[in-house]
Amino acid sequence: MKIRHLVCGIIAAFTLATAGLAAADNPRVQMVTDYGVIELELMPKLSPETVANFLELVDDKFYDGLVFHRVIANFMIQGGGYTPELTYKPGPKTVVNESFNGVKNTRGTVAMARLNDPDSADTQFFINVKDNTHLDAAGGKAGYTVFARVVDGMDVVDKIELVNTHLSRGMAAVPEEPVIIIEVRRVQS
Repeated sequence: MKIRHLVCGIIAAFTLATAGLAAADNPRVQMVTDYGVIELELMPKLSPETVANFLELVDDKFYDGLVFHRVIANFMIQGGGYTPELTYKPGPKTVVNESFNGVKNTRGTVAMARLNDPDSADTQFFINVKDNTHLDAAGGKAGYTVFARVVDGMDVVDKIELVNTHLSRGMAAVPEEPVIIIEVRRVQS
């Protein structure tokens, strides 16, 4: 009986260790904002097309100087498409929807923003500040693709969530003072 427990313990330890290795292999990026640093762990095995697109944008320094342009308390903060003057910065391409990957829009996850067309995501992303299950894929209907999670800096996300917002240039929930994404870079391991 003791040997059986020992073998089960070894198997459990091995499973946890290999799961940790898989997570350690996930790329990370640091998003430096004027409110602080947010570190994201990307999920390429679950959202390969979305992660590849996001990393291309990071490597091209696409996000540098853009803002969180839509901030809704108790919902999410969205950025990656507008300058501080609210000039739209178009992305180079769209990416296929991968919301059927089983990852839910829970607090601290990062998903791609999109239009009604499920395959219209390009550069804009949002960070969930609470569990938003209504954004998940369900019943054959595409949701919003989760491709990353906040691993450090959720306190920064929470600060951004609470900024004062207003209507500006026909857009609702725009921060009264721009919340700037100074830069986004890969974390070197």
